[in-house]
Amino acid sequence: MEQFVYGVDVGGTGTKIGLFNGKGFLKDTVVIETRTENKGVYILQDIKAAIFENMQKHGITPQQVKGIGVGVPGPVLGDGTVLKCVNLGWDVFNVAKQLQLITGLKVKAGNDANVAALGEIYRGGGQGFNNIVMVTLGTGVGGGVIINGKIFEGVTGAAGEIGHITVNPEENDLCSCGRRGCFEQYASATGVVKQMKKYLLTHPCESPLRNMPKYTAKEIYDEAKKGDEAALNVVKNTGEIMGQTFAKIACVLNPDAFVIGGGMAKAGQIIIDSLLPSFRTNVFHAAKSTEFKLATLGNLAGIYGCAKMIFDDYE
Repeated sequence: MEQFVYGVDVGGTGTKIGLFNGKGFLKDTVVIETRTENKGVYILQDIKAAIFENMQKHGITPQQVKGIGVGVPGPVLGDGTVLKCVNLGWDVFNVAKQLQLITGLKVKAGNDANVAALGEIYRGGGQGFNNIVMVTLGTGVGGGVIINGKIFEGVTGAAGEIGHITVNPEENDLCSCGRRGCFEQYASATGVVKQMKKYLLTHPCESPLRNMPKYTAKEIYDEAKKGDEAALNVVKNTGEIMGQTFAKIACVLNPDAFVIGGGMAKAGQIIIDSLLPSFRTNVFHAAKSTEFKLATLGNLAGIYGCAKMIFDDYE
């Protein structure tokens, strides 16, 4: 009897559901709206309905489903307890236990960044490594830590909150977390754009970016590739901050590799090239050989990682 696993990546606006066969190959995906009204009371019921509808579509019985892996945007303990998901309206409760109760299927839950890291080590840019730190550069900066092939959650599920390492205690602007000088304020896509705007205000130089009413971090990196001096300066400064921060992380975790993902990673190899000099200069000598890779799964990393949580229980 063929076996299947479902991976569910719950986002603030949409939830992606992946159907995997017993060998870990993605067979189908479904995207449903994440209904966050009334403190997210509908979310798990909607996930159940979508999974059972998909099972019917493919002629799959409950006995063929090895389990459901779920990734959520918030701290998650090893037993599946969520310690508040503000974007979903959830307070503290055991999401794995509750979804298992309403589906009758085995469920495991993890933080979305952590499961994305697990997905990359399973089928993406982290393949071949057992210990990685994944860094997602998007609107904010997320992170996931994999040690010996397993997610490291930390005591309160907050391991991997790389975006909130303090890199500049003199910063005046507030971070989204309410503190000042977080890594996220410089290395996120939002932070890079903000740095660029500040640079253009204080440096009377020519730059194509001046003529753009709005630009993204990727466009800044694209202009740097073309040799624009202003963009190159911002990319260089961002790379120095990234390199220093990753050097500190490497001194604590000593991973095989850092895997760089998120929307900003679409800029490509220039991100790694810009941070490597600073990393090599600042890292402890025994960690100088740490590798840097680009993530390859994009927005599918989460469902791959969710599925892997279930597969791991059967290996």
